[in-house]
Order: sequence, then structure tokens, then C-alpha cells
Amino acid sequence: MSVPTCRSLIAPVPDLPVEWAQGAVSHSGRAPVPACRSVVRATPLGCSSMTDHVPPPGRRYGMTIPFERVPLHDQRDWIVELADLGYTDVWSSEANGADAFTPLALASTWAPELRLGTAIVPAYTRGPALLAQSVATMADAAPGRFAFGIGTSSNVIVEQWNGLEFRDPYRQVADAITFLRQAMTGEKVSGTFGCWEVRGFRLGVRPEQTPPILVGALRSGMLRLAGREGDGAIINWLSAEDVRTVAPIVQEAGGGAPKEVVARLFVAPTTDRETVLNFGKVAIAAYLNVPVYAAFHEWLGRGEQLAEMWRHWDAGDRAAALEAIPDSLVDELVISGPPEACREHVQRYVDAGVTTPVLALLPFGYDARQAVRDLAPR
Repeated sequence: MSVPTCRSLIAPVPDLPVEWAQGAVSHSGRAPVPACRSVVRATPLGCSSMTDHVPPPGRRYGMTIPFERVPLHDQRDWIVELADLGYTDVWSSEANGADAFTPLALASTWAPELRLGTAIVPAYTRGPALLAQSVATMADAAPGRFAFGIGTSSNVIVEQWNGLEFRDPYRQVADAITFLRQAMTGEKVSGTFGCWEVRGFRLGVRPEQTPPILVGALRSGMLRLAGREGDGAIINWLSAEDVRTVAPIVQEAGGGAPKEVVARLFVAPTTDRETVLNFGKVAIAAYLNVPVYAAFHEWLGRGEQLAEMWRHWDAGDRAAALEAIPDSLVDELVISGPPEACREHVQRYVDAGVTTPVLALLPFGYDARQAVRDLAPR
């Protein structure tokens, strides 16, 4: 899988995940990023807006699955070894590769000691009944070990790849949480939930333990939603120092109840700095030109630092856009270097407020299986 818009800029370019190609649109986007709503819709009668879920005890240390370039049916040994090495969690995602649930279902039987999570499932791309069925089935397969992460995704994935309208993302996520909370009670559900109109749905699967719901969040509105209506937040593409801005918003919105903060951290355990800088800039450009991520980094205060990159990208000059990305930004957003240095960098995220770090291996030419071993918690 490759990123055609970037392949001609650096040679040789590694096979980066295709979802990175979502950055091929202008950062200003075909449609603007809707502003976050300032008021959360009232929780319907009989549906609690909060749960008694608390972040899992002990030190957490996760890995993103499935692994790139390894057939899913061949990943059993990889998953089992994760548990043996001391990893506590495996988290999936959903864009254009494997769906979010199947790898976790396999992992639940291959390594029953691992906690499982989705980071994230788009709030638009499944209908409400199917979404509730998927969440309940996974929770039933791994009682007490599954956390469901939901988020807006992006206009590229929702509109361009799935042919759906990316409308009012804050409301869609908030209402999806409300719907799932109601559905998990086993009662009949009817009503309007974002872009969904539900009439008389009753979930036929009642898991022993209702899974926590975490929210993929970037800016303050969604971060507050994650703390107030969700059981925590899922964050990514930010520096350890940025976490000190983001995590307190989640915790304060929780009203004193501790909230989980899961961070997907992009890691390249290699000392080949030229490779990290070159390919790291490709990855950064692919993400930070997506409207939701552009708005996120403007909110974080990087508007001036990224202005030249955005200007060149909007003009169609991809090579100049990559050149405009400062090396220092790669160092902030991509964890690289010897394994011990990578672990120390991960710890800085934890010290800043992340409760569950989840590594995501960037395919920069090293041995991924050995990297999993080298990066294992000590």
C-alpha cells in the first residue's frame, strides 16, 4: 500500500498505510471543519451519561494491531508474544485496511490476558443497529477486557471513501454515545441520534459487562465530551508537551471521576535519522493537511510553524511542503532512536497525563518483529 501523492518526492518511499493518503486534499478541505458545539445535548430520560468505569489499574503499555505486511491469519504468534513480553493492551483502528473488530476478536482468544480496544471506529460508517451489535458482540466475547473507542474520523474517510455526509461531527459522536448507552440496557430504543433515525430497535446481545466508551478527541469541545459523556479520550499526533494541554480538559470535564487517556504514539525504533526525518515528514504532511488535524494543530499553537507547509500544499507543491516541515516537529511527533530512548520518550507522555500509551510502528524499513521485542516494557 502506498501514498501516490508522496511517492515521487522521496526515493525510495516505504509502503506507508494508505489512510495517510487522506492528506492529499487541501488542508482547507472541500468542506470546513465544523465548529464544536458548546452545549451537549441533554441525556434522554433513563440513559445515564456516566458509568462507573475507572481506568484499569496498573501500568498500561499497548501496541497497535494488526501489524502491517503480515497476513492476519499469521499474526497469532505475534499477538501471543506481545503478552509474553509484558504488553498489556492491543488497540485497532479502522480506515481502509482491516476492520476494527476482527483483529481484536482473534486476539481475544490468542492472548486472553490482553485488554482490547478500538481506536477508533468512525461514528458514521455503520448504522446504529449494526454498531451496537458489533460493540456488544465484542464485549460478550471478551467480558471486562474490551474498550470501545469512537470518533468522527475525517471528511476523507466518511465522504470520499464511504459516500456519506460528514455533517455535524460533534453531535454525531455525542448522539452515538447516547444511543449505545441506551441500546446496551436491552430496552427498546427509538429516536433521532445525529444522522440516524431509529425506530424500535432492541439489542439482542446483552454482554455481562458493558464496555467503557472512549472518544477520539482533538480540540476542547470533543475533549470535554470525552470526559463528561465518555469514559475517557483517545488522542494522537501530538507531542508529549501537548498532552499537558489536552489531558486536563478531559479530567476536568469528568467532574472528579478519573478518566482514561489513551494515546496512539507513532514509533520508529531506528538510529537512521535521515530516514526518520524524510519519511516522518511524509507522514506528518499526510495527516496535518487533513482539515480536522490542521485545525487541531492550529489550536495547539502551531499555526505559524505550519503555515508555509500548508501554503505549499494548497498550491500543489508537495516537495516544497515537505521541505517546510521543521526537523524539530518530526522529533516532537515521531518517537525515534534506540529502543531505550523510545521508551523514555513514551514515559514523557505518561508523565504528562497519558494513562494508556499505545505504540504504532511506522514502517520505516526496520524489522518490525524485532522492534516489538526491543520496545517491550522494562
